[in-house]
Amino acid sequence: MRRISMTTVSLLALATALSSGAAAAADAADATTKVDEVIVTAQQQRKQVESSGAVGVLGTQDALSIPFNVTSFTSKLILDQQSETIGAVLENDPSVRVTYGSGNQSELYVIRGFVVNGDDVALDGLYGVLPRQLISPELFENVQVLNGASAFVYGAAPSGSIGGAIDLQPKRATGQLLRATASYIQDSIFGGAIDLGDRFGSDKEFGARFNSVYRTGTAAIHDEDREVAADSVDLDWRHGPVKAYFDLGYEQQHFGRPRPEIRLSPGVAVPSAPDPSDNYGQPWSFTSLRDVFGVGRVEFEVNKDLNFYAAFGARRGHEEGDYSTLTVTNATTGAATGSRLFVPRQDRNESGLVGVRWRFDLGPVTNAVNAGGSGVRLQNFNSFSFGSFPAAIAASSTSFFDNLYNTPQVARPTNSTLPSSGGSLTAPPLVARTVFASSFASDTLGILQDKVLLTVGVRDQDITVKSFSRATLAQTTEYDASKVTPIVGLIVKPLDNVSLYANRSEELVQGAVAPVNATTVNPGEVFAPYVVRQYEVGAKWVYHGLTATIAAYQMKLPSAFAIPVAGSNTLTQFGVFGEQENKGIELGLNGEPTDWLRLIGGLTFNDAKLTATANGTNNGKKVIGVPDYQANLGVEIIPPSLRGAVFTARWLSTGEQYLDVGNTQRAPSWNRFDIGARYVAVIDKHPVTFRASLENIANKAYWESAFGGYLVQGEPRTAKASITFEY
Repeated sequence: MRRISMTTVSLLALATALSSGAAAAADAADATTKVDEVIVTAQQQRKQVESSGAVGVLGTQDALSIPFNVTSFTSKLILDQQSETIGAVLENDPSVRVTYGSGNQSELYVIRGFVVNGDDVALDGLYGVLPRQLISPELFENVQVLNGASAFVYGAAPSGSIGGAIDLQPKRATGQLLRATASYIQDSIFGGAIDLGDRFGSDKEFGARFNSVYRTGTAAIHDEDREVAADSVDLDWRHGPVKAYFDLGYEQQHFGRPRPEIRLSPGVAVPSAPDPSDNYGQPWSFTSLRDVFGVGRVEFEVNKDLNFYAAFGARRGHEEGDYSTLTVTNATTGAATGSRLFVPRQDRNESGLVGVRWRFDLGPVTNAVNAGGSGVRLQNFNSFSFGSFPAAIAASSTSFFDNLYNTPQVARPTNSTLPSSGGSLTAPPLVARTVFASSFASDTLGILQDKVLLTVGVRDQDITVKSFSRATLAQTTEYDASKVTPIVGLIVKPLDNVSLYANRSEELVQGAVAPVNATTVNPGEVFAPYVVRQYEVGAKWVYHGLTATIAAYQMKLPSAFAIPVAGSNTLTQFGVFGEQENKGIELGLNGEPTDWLRLIGGLTFNDAKLTATANGTNNGKKVIGVPDYQANLGVEIIPPSLRGAVFTARWLSTGEQYLDVGNTQRAPSWNRFDIGARYVAVIDKHPVTFRASLENIANKAYWESAFGGYLVQGEPRTAKASITFEY
């Protein structure tokens, strides 16, 4: 036998060791790669849009069992799109368009051609709790939209919103989380956000989630400064049959020299929109908001079929604004008049809800019963003052000469309104106390293994509004009326992934009060709440991660005005004689049909007309600010060869809108294009996401909204970037 030398043995041993080490290194590298792939995939698969969730008093439902058109945008979308407000989130919904309030920066949401006020955005089913003008979406897990009449589901909206309901869901701790984000928004807005969460206890029964957001700087609109500071603490405790939740939030927002809305003098054509970055506001104008709000909720689950719940929330709000308003008198030259309105305001709101949900079978019929009551109390303290301008620039006692295209900067005017008429500017008086109280009951009956579901219900709603004099503080008027709103909803599921639905539902709006004067024959008459009746049919189709919806609806809103009394040249009768009819078709397509493609968007056709007007003068005219169509298409693509990357594009389109009842002032249709990208890297086994986007890439100047009879200009081209580290 040949002897093997020690050198040969040593060489063989070294080769074996090296090959083993190389194999081990390869295995380790392969394991690391697989871990990275799992982390990236988990990030990419988080949902941006959902169609299931909590639907007011009806509780948590899956998409195919809800007899309404419901869409929910998640915190994943809020983070990925770097959304600053609830309005920015809702830009993804083709049935929604966003505008500002009259004279200030408060967001309004137009759904099905009707307005949903920022005051009427609910928190976990409770009205009156959230900040009323601007809301930071980073504090919430979901932004849910229910299209159409929702008085039964959420109760009558305190500020008279009609077109739908917007409900925000708090974040909950699901496990250990540390998510930190640094952000930049053109021109020079820098900020950061942190999202912390964990569960504690032997059974992880206690959860805590903390969110904090801060941004400050100058926007892409010239000299418009913005500052946002918002925090929330969301706690929950789950032990046996008891679940308890407590959510506390704080938000402070400040706009310095916000770009105002534009009004037109009667008969003046719609002017061309100025350069997208132009700011025709005054340097002394501002909006400052500060809110503290909270909600507590308790649920007691007797068994899996019987659940009692109660919730209570409150908000304390402080606002102050010096607003500049511009009214165009010549569309060609941009000649205009400007004015000033100073408003300090405070809000003290409380809201509550109690109820029971009980599921049981009666032979082959399943039953899901909901019953309970809710209440909202709103107290509004405010004052106001106009401005008195120097004679050299004064167009009237409270206005100055202005120009849309060449805006002069004028000094902040002195107050022209006395406390005896406008109220104290340092201690705003109580001007309105509103109480909404209701009780409700419903039953959802199911047959054929719940392939057919019929919901029938009723809510008895009482509305009380008291108004007070700013000068004497005495009560001046009182409105007290009630109305019962029924609901009928039908679901038929011919296939496991298809449902057909129909509903007949209602919305309530505080009725009018006849004016008190010498010519009105029914002075002070209080009219019952206006009932907006809705009829809707639709279909939903779920395929893998994609949800497609189609809905057709009709809604009618009564209105009041005075008509001549027969045989008299001077006397009039005030009554509910008018009507507006909105009908349309909504198409939606949201979700992920494949693992490399995501779609968010759809198309809405609106037909909103006045069907009964004074003397029939404007019958058949289009409703102010409601376009014939709205289209959205958002696309996200994950390249197969680059799984950590996502490329995004979005197109928004809106038809022409009228500013006046006679349909002589018309704002043209508009289109907007956005692009973006993000990349998920894995650093030390933790995902780090890099994002960049460009909104209104063509820097197009356009009038985004004419709702309410005034113009709101679209934002200029705006670059955004952020980095998120997650542990």
